[in-house]
Amino acid sequence: MKEFFSNKWFKFAVVALLYTLWVIWLKNFWWLIGLGVIYDIYITQKVHWAFWKKKNPPGGKQTKVVEWVDAIIFAVIAASFIRMFFIEAYTIPTSSMEKSMLVGDYLFVSKTAYGPKTPNTPLSFPFVHNTLPLTTSKSYVEWIKRPYKRMAGWGKIKNNDIVVFHFPDGDTVAFKVQNQSYYQLTRSYGRDRLWSDKANFGEIIARPVDKRENYIKRCVAIPGDEFEIRKGVLFINGKEQQHFPGMQYNYLVRLNSTFNPKALDRLGIANDDRQEYNSLQYIFPMTDKMTGEMKKFTNVTGVDKLLDEPGRWDSAIFPSDSRFAWNVDNFGPLKVPKKGESISLTMDNLPLYRRIIDIYENNDLEVKDNVIKINGQPATSYTFKMDYYWMMGDNRHNSADSRYWGFVPEDHVVGKASFIWLSMDKDKKFLSKIRFNRLFRSIH
Repeated sequence: MKEFFSNKWFKFAVVALLYTLWVIWLKNFWWLIGLGVIYDIYITQKVHWAFWKKKNPPGGKQTKVVEWVDAIIFAVIAASFIRMFFIEAYTIPTSSMEKSMLVGDYLFVSKTAYGPKTPNTPLSFPFVHNTLPLTTSKSYVEWIKRPYKRMAGWGKIKNNDIVVFHFPDGDTVAFKVQNQSYYQLTRSYGRDRLWSDKANFGEIIARPVDKRENYIKRCVAIPGDEFEIRKGVLFINGKEQQHFPGMQYNYLVRLNSTFNPKALDRLGIANDDRQEYNSLQYIFPMTDKMTGEMKKFTNVTGVDKLLDEPGRWDSAIFPSDSRFAWNVDNFGPLKVPKKGESISLTMDNLPLYRRIIDIYENNDLEVKDNVIKINGQPATSYTFKMDYYWMMGDNRHNSADSRYWGFVPEDHVVGKASFIWLSMDKDKKFLSKIRFNRLFRSIH
């Protein structure tokens, strides 16, 4: 039996079968040429593919250095393949999803849930997203650029899935403030200052889709859904969204004496979330459960949810146009674009779809004398080429999400948050930093 499994024809058959299945999944049959390489590696051995190893070394054994090099090369290739097509590690960097997801959660993202994307920029340094470690240099080159292609997955994005995706506003980045939207910075500081003030903002660079920063949010609306936010409450197709235990809002808490910090620790309010508003008044993001516990404190005299008034326009809110007097707590109604669906296009609704038409779907959009032209032709309608999604954080008042930068295109979707394998509390020390109750916990 041992001889059977070590037989070169058996090894070739297994590897060739797995490789063929991968090519069928990829749907690019030019890669079948690779079967010839596999045949030579296992059967004919005419080409010395492992050039870093000696062919037929004395005694039949490689040196320790060569063995280490061989093991490292295999590990890099295998890990890169798994990361590209199956599963990828991700860390929660901000509080936008608290308390559903916590800062310091380390999780795995399933790429097979919705189907992995093939890389737009396949030539890049392994295990690095967009910048080489300890440098300001790009970790990729754009000598080869590939169009968007998604392989078959187990399913599609559903309402309320927690999704990892590339930051839609991340096509252009001010290098020294990469965690902020270039377009919000432009509105705040002006384009001229942004491009000229290298000391504060750094170089302005463009990034391909697959090298933009990764975000994690809950997909609250899928293609074809109509959604609306009324006084902080989200409605999908006229029905109130399912309430999640981890959903938070900002509350103004009034006291008659100071807080004991340990009481806030027990309640689960992180140090970064303890914002003093005024004398004996604090603003805390809290869930319904936390709010109920807060009201039981003997020194608390009032707990009020902070909501923006309907009709007050916030220029930072998508689409940053005064004709849409929306804010973080009052938004819409708005329908999420669906692939193949057509809309009437007017000067009034163009701000909602300009970025989709011009940037995400690569058309030449211009407006002249109140006439909308797409690729040089007057346009009164538009048919979407991709599906789009609306993503929001569960920490509703502390989340940079679709309310600020609009729809998320399907080609920006990375995968579905699968499970937490480690969770570290930065406010604690030593072993107490580990949140043992969150280890190996599936994500819903």
